Amino acid sequence: MRRKAGLILLALAVFFAALSPLLRWYAFPRLAKIPANQYQDMVLEAKDATLLDYGTMQARKVPKVTIVQTLKGNVEESEKIERTAGRDVVVWDGLSYVVGPDGKMVSKIPERYIFDAHTQEPVHATGEMVDGDPVRRQGIEFKWPFLTEKRDYEYFDAQARVTAPIHYKGTRDFRGVDVYYFEQTIPWTKVRFPRTMPVEGITPESVAKTGTTRWYTTVRKFWVEPLTGAPVYGEEIHKEELRGGTLLGGRDKVTAFAGHVKMREDYIESTVDLVKSNRTLVLLMTSYLPWGFLALGLLLLALALYLEARGRRPGGTEPTKDSEPEPVTA
Repeated sequence: MRRKAGLILLALAVFFAALSPLLRWYAFPRLAKIPANQYQDMVLEAKDATLLDYGTMQARKVPKVTIVQTLKGNVEESEKIERTAGRDVVVWDGLSYVVGPDGKMVSKIPERYIFDAHTQEPVHATGEMVDGDPVRRQGIEFKWPFLTEKRDYEYFDAQARVTAPIHYKGTRDFRGVDVYYFEQTIPWTKVRFPRTMPVEGITPESVAKTGTTRWYTTVRKFWVEPLTGAPVYGEEIHKEELRGGTLLGGRDKVTAFAGHVKMREDYIESTVDLVKSNRTLVLLMTSYLPWGFLALGLLLLALALYLEARGRRPGGTEPTKDSEPEPVTA
């Protein structure tokens, strides 16, 4: 009976020991993915910012500029692309909507971001665009890969339509969460005017005829939780200028927008809470369960060896011999 129990324990020990690396290195890369129907929004603010008044073409100080960013998963489009791509694909339809202190629209820029659900690498397909212009992204945008590494990444800048390194600057603590801090600088770059302008009747084409151009620079900062690859916080030191042309009335340049853009406090709290819960799920598959299965396998192996050792002790499991019958005497 002990020998049979020992064999069962040994089989279970082998099973759990084999399951440990399979869960971490085989199952996790295939199971961890961004859901195709995910929806998220975020509100950022630039307080005491500089904003161009298009009525007077003069830059003025304003108490606050608000940026509302939304990302909505397009399930129908992702399923369509998956049929030809042969892998799990996520399609995010994004919108960056900028509002001035008076509540009026300053700009709105739609995007379509198509990427691999597991690795977050761009997937190039029809419909990939920024503000209606087809683009071919290289590098990440919005989200880092699962199990983010301590290294530089390539990050796509939607304003300039370019990819540039975003540099790992060290590990920090952000509200009780260990995060990797990344920073990217986009130097002054000539960029396109938004298709939707803040003044009715003005179009990018009409502005282009005046000879005026739009320039942009930013310092982009992200605090990224490395297990999930999700930013828990972000900032931008953002500047835009209009340069040259008859639109400026003889001036060389005028500030269109300048401000230190930060996430609003209530969105910081909700983002940190969401990342903490998702972090637990990733830890379960990459650490808790693999190490737990390995420990269980070793424990079962030790128990199997113990039962085998007990069974081999002298007299431990040897059958008792029948004693010789006593002679019967009258």
